Parts: sequence; C-alpha cells; structure tokens
Amino acid sequence: MPIPPTVTLNPNAEQPLHRQLYDRIREAVLAGGLPAGTRLASTRSMATELGVSRNTVMAAFSQLLAEGYLQGRLGSGTYVTRTLPDETLRTRRAAPTDQPPAVDRGRTISKRGARLISARVSAARTGAPIAFRAGTPAIDEFPLDLWSRMLARRWRDATPDLLTYGDPAGYRPLREAIVRYLAVARGVRCSAEQVVIVSGSQQALDLAARLLLDPGDKVWVEDPGYLGARAALTGSGAEVVSVPVDREGLNVAAGIARAPKAAMAYVTPSHQFPLGATMSLTRRLALLEWARTSKAWILEDDYDSEYRYAGRPLEALQGLDIDGRVIYLGTFSKVMLPSMRFGYMVLPPDVVDAFVSARAVSDRHSPSVDQAALADFMDEGHFERHIRRMRMLYADRQAALIDVANRHLNGLLVVEPHAAGMHVVGFLPEGSDDAALSDSVRVHRVEAAALSGYYLSEPPIPGFVLGYAAVPERAARAAVLRLAEALRGASASAPA
Repeated sequence: MPIPPTVTLNPNAEQPLHRQLYDRIREAVLAGGLPAGTRLASTRSMATELGVSRNTVMAAFSQLLAEGYLQGRLGSGTYVTRTLPDETLRTRRAAPTDQPPAVDRGRTISKRGARLISARVSAARTGAPIAFRAGTPAIDEFPLDLWSRMLARRWRDATPDLLTYGDPAGYRPLREAIVRYLAVARGVRCSAEQVVIVSGSQQALDLAARLLLDPGDKVWVEDPGYLGARAALTGSGAEVVSVPVDREGLNVAAGIARAPKAAMAYVTPSHQFPLGATMSLTRRLALLEWARTSKAWILEDDYDSEYRYAGRPLEALQGLDIDGRVIYLGTFSKVMLPSMRFGYMVLPPDVVDAFVSARAVSDRHSPSVDQAALADFMDEGHFERHIRRMRMLYADRQAALIDVANRHLNGLLVVEPHAAGMHVVGFLPEGSDDAALSDSVRVHRVEAAALSGYYLSEPPIPGFVLGYAAVPERAARAAVLRLAEALRGASASAPA
C-alpha cells in the first residue's frame, strides 16, 4: 500500500510533524501523485515507515478526512476521495504554485469603468507631510487632545440612534451646525434639509456627476483646474470643455463661445485652484445668468476659502443664486484633518431627495459617532477658534515662504503671494520643463507639483504649485535651499 511519494518529515522544524504529514499528503493528492481512489497504508504501517508515532499519522489523517481529501471505508481502509474531478487535478498540475492565475481575457470591465480608469489622476501622496505638498493642512497644530476627548465622550455616552444605521443625509445636529457656520462665514443661504454630509468633496463631485449628467453632456472646467473634478466628470461620461482662467477667474464669455449649451460648469470662484484668482462680481453674475438661461448646473467648490488673509472671507457664489442652479461643495479636510473624510453639499431643494437616495446606495452614511463629535466641536466654538488660529499661522507661513524664496530663488523661481488658501504658485523661466524639474527636485526631498499638469491646454508659462500650510518656517527655509540647489543643478546640466 502506498505511502505518499517523497515524504520527508523534519523533527527539528517549527511546524509540528502531523502538520508536515498533512501538507505532504494533501500536495500529493492535488498534484496527482496519489490518484483518486488510491488506498493508503494503514496508520500503523505509515508510522513505522516514517519513524513517527501513530498518533501523529492519525492526527494528519483526521484533518484530511474532515476536509474531504480522504475518505474511510469501514473494514477496508482509507482512500483518496473520488469526488475530486480529474479536470481540477489537471488544472492544479498545470498551474505552477508560484505563478498568479491566468487572466480570463473574456472578462471585461464596463464602459463606465473604462472611462474612470482613463480619467484617473495620481493618488494623493500619503505619509507624513513634506515641503511643499499642496492641500495638506498643519496636522501637527490640530488640537488632537481636545478632539480625542470629544470623541471619547460621544462613545461613552452613545445613544442607540448613533449605534445603528443613520440618516443618509447626515447627522442632523451636524447639518444644523454647518448651516449656522456657512450663514455667517460664507454668506450661504440654506436650511439643514438642503445639506448632505459626504465622505469628502471627491464623493460630492462623483455624486453630482452621476446624478446630473448624461454621457456626452458638455461640462465647463477651469483651465488650469483641479484634477479630481476633471476625473470625476470624465469618468461619468461627460465631455470636458476647458475654459481659460485669468485674474478675474473663469472667463465666462470664452465658455459660452466654446460650449453655450453645456450642462454644467465646475468652478472654484473664491480661490481658483491652482492660480489663486478670485472671480469678480461681474463674472459671477454672468455665470449665474448663463446657468439660468441654459438651465445648467454650477458646481461651486469652496475648498479652502476660510483662509483669507486680506479682509474677511468672500461670500460664496451660492449666496447670489436666486434660481437654484448652484450646488455648493465644502470640506473639512483642509480645516480639520484629511483622514476624517468629511465634506458636505448644499443642494437646491428640488434635488435633495435624489442625492440622499444616491448617498444611501453608495455607502449609506458617514460614521455617526464621529459626526456627533464634530457637531459638538462646532457648537462649542472650537471649530471657529481653530480656523482663526490656523488663518494667522498660515498667513505667517506664506509670508515666510515668500521671503525666503525671494532671497534664495532669485532668477530660478518667481513666487507670487496669494490672498487666500494654503498654496502659492512659483513661475519658472520661460521654456523650462516644469514636469521634468518636478521629478528632479523630488530627489532633494522637495515636492513641487508641475503647474503644467493642471492644464488641458498648452500652459502659457511653466511653474510649480507649492503648499506651505504644513511647513513650519524653519523647515520652509531648509526646503527652499534644497529646491534652489536642485534647480541650479538642473540648469547646469541642461544642454546649451
């Protein structure tokens, strides 16, 4: 009677002897070395042959019998099961164990999935903040002790409504707190019924694109502009129409000339990303008039305008809208912590139910206890105090960056101040390859995103987008020195 071929057991191995024997028999069955129906040696004979105790063999057999590799016949012995089809065994023999399974070329993703893949943008870099990564707040200045106490309090006193499925629109006290904040800080006119809590502004963009656009619909996007919005719109099947930006923001006349019947416009009017312009009142009114007459939607992304350093924050475009054409997007990622994944939409009343239903289908709702803690954070005044403190800190950090850049980057990069936000733009000498230079400076532990990467058209001038919010003054000086070294090195190595 057979013993599995080439069975060797190592008494000094960490793996128990019974497990080693189990593995060897199992492998022999799957590889065809022990064909279906083969009768195995008795436990006593196998124990003698292998030089182990009978209990060791019985333990291995017991597991193999339980898993269906072996079957016992009363008074006859133990056999390899006949229920493993030959085709399965041949397939296992043909596929080397160290190779991944072959791809079934007959399986394809959907057309919408293909659009999403083609529209993808580079994922936000993870890990600790690095100079000068854009979009990252000063996480080291966030009041973590206070926030952890508020979370702990909510978990300690959690009511049943916070521990079961919640409202897809979001925790109502949080929506009410957002309404109060927006009315004072941003001039947004709305009720709690118009607010929907989402997992960051990217989810808001995705929901808006899927609910309000049909494949082939034209959408205005700022050029240059936010890549995440462009990806969400393209992924939904929309046709993106680039509209140039100047010192007054989106050029509405150019948009009308290029696509007068567009279904939507995506804008960042309070602080244009990435150039930093504020849309003029004339342009705002022209955009609203176009949306009214064309029955188009406006997505207003108000991503970081809390941080305005000259006067008070400007009122939102939504506050001027009397026709219900503007969908206002806000985020806590820039004012709290990016990892919280909280954002919100302020919707015209007639589309609220549609968005709430879509939110329920996509991921039901955001974590209820965290929403409750955030509502407390806002109601008790901590949120606005944190924003005021960060506004002063970021103003100082921008000023420090501009100062050290003027002293050490002369002739290499012209860095212009912004009146708001968490980043500035530095312009390179004409003819520079900002994408190649961005790769070069990364070797020097500096992240400087190429301005050209945000354009759909040919960029008029090369440059970098430099985030400063997460960079203390001393670190900013050291990073600027490394950036200067990198740019000088790249200039010296460039062909004449």
